[in-house]
Amino acid sequence: MQNATSSQRSPTNGLLLGLVITLAAVLAYASYITVQLAGLRKLQSEMVDRNRKDSLQLLRVQNDLNSIALAMRDMLDTTERYPLTAWTAQFERIREDLDAGLKLEESLAGANRTPDQRRYLSQSVVQFWDAVNRMFAFAQESKESEAREQIRLSLQARQQALSTAVSRLLVENNAGEEQAAARIAQIYDGVQRQLYIFLVATLITIVLTSLYLIHSNRHIFARLAELSEQRSDLAQKLISTQESTLRHISRELHDEFGQVLTAIGSILGRAGKHVPEGSPLREDLKEVQEIAQSTLNNIRTLSQALHPVLLEEVGLESTLDWYIPTAGRQTGLALHYEKTGQPFPVETSASVHIYRVLQEALNNVSRHSGASDAWIWLRFSPDSLELEVEDHGKGFVGEKSQSGIGLVAMRERAELIGGTLMISPHPQGGTKVRLQIPRVKVDANGA
Repeated sequence: MQNATSSQRSPTNGLLLGLVITLAAVLAYASYITVQLAGLRKLQSEMVDRNRKDSLQLLRVQNDLNSIALAMRDMLDTTERYPLTAWTAQFERIREDLDAGLKLEESLAGANRTPDQRRYLSQSVVQFWDAVNRMFAFAQESKESEAREQIRLSLQARQQALSTAVSRLLVENNAGEEQAAARIAQIYDGVQRQLYIFLVATLITIVLTSLYLIHSNRHIFARLAELSEQRSDLAQKLISTQESTLRHISRELHDEFGQVLTAIGSILGRAGKHVPEGSPLREDLKEVQEIAQSTLNNIRTLSQALHPVLLEEVGLESTLDWYIPTAGRQTGLALHYEKTGQPFPVETSASVHIYRVLQEALNNVSRHSGASDAWIWLRFSPDSLELEVEDHGKGFVGEKSQSGIGLVAMRERAELIGGTLMISPHPQGGTKVRLQIPRVKVDANGA
């Protein structure tokens, strides 16, 4: 049930759906743009470019027809001293250029020309040159007047008809170019409109995906905050239970076993007084009494280690003055202890956590660092209390070394008293553990 709930709350499915929709929209729009650009390229190459080339050839034909018109005007001039046959070469040259232009124009016109237009233009050109041939035939027979009459009655009319037909074709080409330009503009407008629609759709998808992600993250972070709060409460309860248990065990050792051993020592002392001097029994009683006293001292030391009553009686500073040399003797470490600043009384519950942090830090140095020395600083400042433990051993290896239960407990204790615990490698090798607590959180006078 928990896994199903977590899966439902996970934003992965929603984000994947948003990604798929976005990619599909991008692909669809890319395909649309590709098709539109291909059509636009085809329109420009097949219509615009062909129309432009076709218009150039029509202008070429129009220019040849104008040259013919000028030549015929000169031929009709009676003051001209050259015979009409002198224009034969010029007409042949114009005819060759006109035929070449018409053939090229016909290949470029393509579907823009109807069969009737092609037939009319072809027949008109043939009839015009037939009339030109008859005119030059009259001229060669020295029939100048009949030749000029042929020009006035037939050639000029046919030239004007051809010129009009070519002009009409030019107008149609211009109209076709305008239509192509309008279609191109329409395609551009469509692409631009689709681009805006695509951008709006993409933005909407991004906004919806972002809102969904924000909504999911809010739930996830709220859940994490709830779990973190529950973890802190659980850690606090576990630590409180641990301290309560250790206090109970410490008192039992101190009160029950301590009193029993004290009573045994007293009984052995009184019994020894009734045994004669030099008696073997007297020596045995004395030895047992010494063992009982040694056991009593060990129990008292263990009781202090489990729950230092000194914290309640004399405070943190004096307890550390007693504990650090004791820990040095027990662990075999050379501990260098230094206090700085103006001491202030520390609240008892906070003192317990500070004491446990120091205890765990020294245990880590003794068990894991391989160092023979450790340095301890207790710094009192107007704003905070700092405890620092440093060694020059092998330090931490990997991330798992920093996630042991002891270090987790140290961090939880630091959080319980509003402090921060920093564990960092020392530049010269080894580890530095630094606990910093605001004074307002631990000052007994302020509390």
